[in-house]
Amino acid sequence: MTTDFKSLPVIDISPLLLKCDDPDMTENPGVVEVVRQLDRACRDAGFFYVTGHGISEDLIKKVREITREFFKLPYEEKLKIKMTPEVGYRGYQRIGENVTKGTPDMHEAIDCYREFKQGKYGDIGKVMEGLNQWPENPQEFKELLEEYVKLCLDLSRKILRGIALACGGSPYEFEGKIAGEPFWVMRLIGYPGAPLTNGHPENDIGCGAHTDYGLLTLVNQDDDKTALQVRNLSGDWISAIPIPGSFVCNIGDMLKILSNGVYESTLHRVINNSPRYRVCVAFFYETNFDAVVEPLDICKQKYPAVTGSQVFKKAVYGEHLVSKVQTNFAILLHFKFILNDTNSAFRAAAAPSGIWIRY
Repeated sequence: MTTDFKSLPVIDISPLLLKCDDPDMTENPGVVEVVRQLDRACRDAGFFYVTGHGISEDLIKKVREITREFFKLPYEEKLKIKMTPEVGYRGYQRIGENVTKGTPDMHEAIDCYREFKQGKYGDIGKVMEGLNQWPENPQEFKELLEEYVKLCLDLSRKILRGIALACGGSPYEFEGKIAGEPFWVMRLIGYPGAPLTNGHPENDIGCGAHTDYGLLTLVNQDDDKTALQVRNLSGDWISAIPIPGSFVCNIGDMLKILSNGVYESTLHRVINNSPRYRVCVAFFYETNFDAVVEPLDICKQKYPAVTGSQVFKKAVYGEHLVSKVQTNFAILLHFKFILNDTNSAFRAAAAPSGIWIRY
């Protein structure tokens, strides 16, 4: 039975990583314990902290700092890698250009996606064709982030082997046709400090409530600002207080489908009430772009009680992603929002030309 949570579980996954390529990994007591913890976390919260993941804390910090350096650049410099449909929706988004459920979010970002050959995924893939736009300044930005992506890909694959075991399948259940060639998304996000009212910061909706729609997300957030919130079964918002050196992990909609609804993709949001700028780097590990996602046979056999649930609907990941991306951009093209004059001059300066924003 799923229980409500008041805090997010912390899982040391080092035993899993140590034995992840061992054919006898399921017989290792350390792996068995990690799998048990992953199963409970995915059922109860859909969120958990990961420690013992093997990616150095220095690199994790460096990724945030070089991201912060970029967002400190003059606005005109950032626009050199401006996101447009012509470049496959890759590059820099101004404040308010990301939309959650029709409302612009109070952050700026760089969006990157796995690159693939032109025509590989037919007509549906054309929307996402393009090369990632990397800034020339700061120096080493591209090299550092590409190294980081490789490490996150490897870590996500290994965590999912543990989750596959938790589902009752083999460690490789999510590989092959499901995620043998995983698509990935990386968002480097900057949240301006919240405006002050009578000397006190307001609550800013950095990103509205949503679920992620892939398999697994790794969140690398500033150590000294609490903004990410997760909603529990009672409807309470639980803060994901930063733990230095850790990743906050959460599962997405595709994994909910694959698990036959047993694992939950949980609503979460970002509410920034700090007057200081916040940086977060989110890495999304997805299925194959053209994967047809439906409940795993092992999950349907193990958890027949959810028969008739909406999770039985099939989803083609690439179609789902393209729909999300195009819908968000269409909103920006066709709607105007009112800019509250109590916001800072920085927000007004960063607002898209010709688009008024309500925060």
